[in-house]
Amino acid sequence: MSRKQIGLAAGIVAVIVILAGLGYHFFVASRGGAAGPASGTAPARPAATAQSAPGELPNPSILVIDRSAIMQYSKVGQDIARQVQAYAEQARKDLAARNQSVEAEGQQLQQQADTLAPDVRQKRIAAFEANQRALRDAADQKDDQIKQALAAANGAVSQAVGPILADIAKEHGANMIIDKQAVTFALDPSFDVTQEVISRLNDKLSSYKVTLAAK
Repeated sequence: MSRKQIGLAAGIVAVIVILAGLGYHFFVASRGGAAGPASGTAPARPAATAQSAPGELPNPSILVIDRSAIMQYSKVGQDIARQVQAYAEQARKDLAARNQSVEAEGQQLQQQADTLAPDVRQKRIAAFEANQRALRDAADQKDDQIKQALAAANGAVSQAVGPILADIAKEHGANMIIDKQAVTFALDPSFDVTQEVISRLNDKLSSYKVTLAAK
């Protein structure tokens, strides 16, 4: 495996850090929540909607959240990101060390190839290729470990955010909460309740232990 190949393998792990910082998939579908930069003022209550007649669909009363920002600004999101980054950094170090060993083996084999008996040379080549595969498998395994740990963190934060969103929707008289990314245009930012979500999440869940599953 070349330095470029192992760099790509380690790069896969590094991508997880970026995703963690952006809050990617930290919340599941309708129960997701996010928070943007702290704003100092509480969002205004959405205007009350007229009651629907029997058999009619209710008029929408909408609140907005920023799902990606909540992981950047909440205490638990930042705690998770720090831990995932540490795991990714350690993975890169481990893979780089193993890659150097495999590279040295390949260089030695190349230098000695012409002096080796055919059967010995073939065994050495087979052993080298096996070490290359083992290195790729190790990179994939570490990548999977971190992704699984991240998914567990996602679930924990999602469980904490779900009731928070339900309470906020009830308090504001809303029947729908949508992600900011789905909003095409808005004149009034007061419908954004992300800061409320951050504040309540910080009180409810300020940290989470990210643990890698055993190999």
